[in-house]
Amino acid sequence: MVNVPIVAVAQTVTGLTIRDIRVEGLQHIEPGTVFAYLPLKAGDTFSDNKASDAIRALYATGFFNDVQISVEGNVVVVRLNERPAVSMIDFAGIHEFDKDNLKKAMSAVGLSIGRYYDKALISKAEQELKRQYLTRGYYAAEVTTTVTPLDHSRVGVLFSVVEGPNAKIRQVNFIGNHVFSESTLRDEMQLSTPDWFSWYTKDDIYSKEGLTGDLENVRSFYLDRGYLEFTIESTQVSLSPDRKDMYLTVTVTEGQPYTITEASLTGNLLGRQAGLDRLVGVHAGERFSTAKLKATTQALVDKLGEYGYAFATVNAVPEIDQLHHTVKLALRIDPGRRVYVRRINVEGNTRTRDEVVRREMRQLESAWFDSSRLALSKDRINRLGYFTDVEVTTVPVAGTTDQVDIDVKITEKPTGTISLGLGYGSGEGPIISAAISQDNVFGTGNTLALNVNTSTTGRTLSVTQVDPYFTIDGIKRITDVYYRTTEPLYYSSTTSTSFRVISYGADLKFGIPFSEADTVYFGLGIEQDRLDIDATTPQSYIDYVNEFGRVSNVVPLTVGWSRDARDSALVPSRGYFTQANAEYGTPIGGVQYYKADLQAQYYYSFSRGFVLGLNFQSGYGNGIGGAYPIFKNYYAGGIGSVRGYEPGSLGPRDATTGDPIGGSKMVVGNIELTMPLPGTGYDRTLRVFAFVDGGNVWGTEGNSVGENGLRYSYGTGLEWISPIGPLKLDFALPIVKHAGDQYQKFQFQIGTSF
Repeated sequence: MVNVPIVAVAQTVTGLTIRDIRVEGLQHIEPGTVFAYLPLKAGDTFSDNKASDAIRALYATGFFNDVQISVEGNVVVVRLNERPAVSMIDFAGIHEFDKDNLKKAMSAVGLSIGRYYDKALISKAEQELKRQYLTRGYYAAEVTTTVTPLDHSRVGVLFSVVEGPNAKIRQVNFIGNHVFSESTLRDEMQLSTPDWFSWYTKDDIYSKEGLTGDLENVRSFYLDRGYLEFTIESTQVSLSPDRKDMYLTVTVTEGQPYTITEASLTGNLLGRQAGLDRLVGVHAGERFSTAKLKATTQALVDKLGEYGYAFATVNAVPEIDQLHHTVKLALRIDPGRRVYVRRINVEGNTRTRDEVVRREMRQLESAWFDSSRLALSKDRINRLGYFTDVEVTTVPVAGTTDQVDIDVKITEKPTGTISLGLGYGSGEGPIISAAISQDNVFGTGNTLALNVNTSTTGRTLSVTQVDPYFTIDGIKRITDVYYRTTEPLYYSSTTSTSFRVISYGADLKFGIPFSEADTVYFGLGIEQDRLDIDATTPQSYIDYVNEFGRVSNVVPLTVGWSRDARDSALVPSRGYFTQANAEYGTPIGGVQYYKADLQAQYYYSFSRGFVLGLNFQSGYGNGIGGAYPIFKNYYAGGIGSVRGYEPGSLGPRDATTGDPIGGSKMVVGNIELTMPLPGTGYDRTLRVFAFVDGGNVWGTEGNSVGENGLRYSYGTGLEWISPIGPLKLDFALPIVKHAGDQYQKFQFQIGTSF
């Protein structure tokens, strides 16, 4: 409490009736504001006590440095000296923080432009600034505050900071651990000593919140291995005298591991005990595990949710025998009341139409609640790619016991992209590309894209439109119009050439969903391919033109199938993806052929952050009543195929020029082990991998060489989910070498896995 001096009031008249009140000295504050706080008004009887109360009230506002009250006749005069207003807040010496963010932090403690200067408030803001630096490990940071008087009763506040070095964690020690080593326990912590990647992860900077989370991780580590008596006795954090180094010491008591003697279900089992028993993942004779118990509890709750019991609970009641280090578990089930969904509410969609979200819902209104369908609905909405966040919540309906509402709250993201690119590719020369696409045109869920790509070896112009709900049943329509010119990669020819393969056409494809994961595709297209040859053209192309002509018209009919059961299309860690496609060149076009393609991917996560990925691709083509069209050949080699070899260089080569000409048969296989980048914890956006690739291309052309067996390679790489897409860098070495093979050790691509 501030002691306010009571100013003597002149000309006090006992029982004076106040005729008027005059306020003097105001510069920024309106008189009405003063009268709102002043406990005096015209007509009141004036006294010394009332004058003192008025002075105290005005001082308490914090607006004034000085308050005086006097009486002139029967008029009370209030003379005020306003506190200066803060008109400027600035920072000097700031490198670690953004100034605008610091101003927001100052505003949170009450200091902002327009507020009246208060020394106590400035001190509070200074402490908050120091706290901000402490959260980032700058324990030696010094803050000096300068208040500068300005004209018109204003002041400027300047916070000058000497940041100094941020303190690094130099040691993390455990005391009392006997079963597990210090290195094992440190692996469970995010905080660590500095390493090669600490500049990126900042995991060597101490924070109280981070340490609390790490200690919970260590506790969970022991409880998952049956150590129910595990406790953390103390945690000591010490700072070196120069405030540059920090030392963490954690004292633990491990206790003994506990074994489960019995695990049973009790409560209201709804007559479904057999089905629920199969979900119990903890069994007699096993060591107790909190993780397994949580997984069992969640599985039971999810299964009850599938039956319509949205608010079911499963409580684990342990009976612990400390003498024999055993535990008996009783899982008590309370399903509650079965409920149905009254209404589904979609929120946050300012551009996207309601129907785009609702048609992905597998949980329906006026139907029994089903947690599995609700989870599937959320996954389908997420897979649209239109939203940065999707929240699905279940809300009980007031006044009822058997109804719920489903609130779907979405956060939209920009779905239109414009990109310009300039690069250089090995074998391709300078590359210029441009693209404009809109994934959610006018909020309808349709996609429209225009792509332009040009390089030394080829040019592409295409327009693609995708309507994912061409029919109300979810049949997808894909329309594509394109123009391409391609020049095969030349490795032996040093002379200029006018040889080109020019293709233009259009196709229409429909995708029919047969299940949540399966889609069957049917398509029909029309295409014209023209081969412009000259004296430097590979003999294989010259022979094809001599036999079938320079221009080929193709009307391909396609049939395909795909199944996507991966947990993520961008960074998969489990599940599989399979697709098959068959293409038939109909007699309408004059070029008859068939080709079949198969791709299968499988992902298995055998340890946290470690993912084994398998990929297999094959293709086979043949002509009908003639040779297989050479412009439909397969190519292999390079990233996305067999790494370590030049892109498209494997398989048959022209006997005269030595150029790769591809083939009508192709097989490629990849084995890839992905793991977190050391020192980054379990960051899925930055990972390293090791791989083994194999594959090749074969043809039926007689005038070719190099049709020998499979090629293999091995190597390592780095994968980063960058703002422009997944980026892969790899270093590969061939295992099998043959004369004429073209190698490329360093390669990169932006795209999906494999």
